[in-house]
Amino acid sequence: MKRKIVFLTGAGVSAESGISTFRDADGLWEKYPVMQVCSVDGFRADPALVHRFYNERRRQLLEVSPNSAHKAIAALQDRYDVTVVTQNVDDLHERGGMDPARVIHLHGELMKVRSLTHPDRLFTLAPPDLDTTPLTRIGGDPVRPHIVFFQEPVPMLEKGVEAVEQADMLVVIGTSLAVYPAAGLIHYARSGVPVVYIDPHPAQVPHGVTVLPLIATEGMERLSALLPPPVV
Repeated sequence: MKRKIVFLTGAGVSAESGISTFRDADGLWEKYPVMQVCSVDGFRADPALVHRFYNERRRQLLEVSPNSAHKAIAALQDRYDVTVVTQNVDDLHERGGMDPARVIHLHGELMKVRSLTHPDRLFTLAPPDLDTTPLTRIGGDPVRPHIVFFQEPVPMLEKGVEAVEQADMLVVIGTSLAVYPAAGLIHYARSGVPVVYIDPHPAQVPHGVTVLPLIATEGMERLSALLPPPVV
């Protein structure tokens, strides 16, 4: 049975592809007040603005490609049982070669919308029909971005916790570890399981975590020397 490696990824793993981050200098939150475009109250107050914001994010996503960090993570699937638990709403892990069934999106998916009347109904958007408005209907249903807004629970959190609890190695990449509850996942790794944290500006982490103060692509190159031997 293959060893289980779980990657917990944040905005830093996609930043090198050209995806605008939210919290860095000149990030999206500098341009858009977060509670206006990513909260329950904001969506109720101005749904048209929220739809426009995510329409822009989808168009940007079409202009970028997976980088070598995404591809390096996916390449490990040949030797390990790999799961990605990501805070990112882009699809770059999947486009980089990850099995979509092994990617857990904690905060939703940009290329999907969901029904306002039947929240379990999800719809995947594809070019050229990427834009939505408050008047958009799919299958007769009004829709909203499939994004976990502030003031909402994180429905995939339990699956993320379960993945980390089962990991034989946890690798945290490109996250400030400032957004909860996702940041708390690092604490679910079993005692004795190696944990590696890759970020150019690493946050404080528990004792025993191996910190690589590198960007994602460089960190993935360094990670190869830290990986456990595959089970033959």
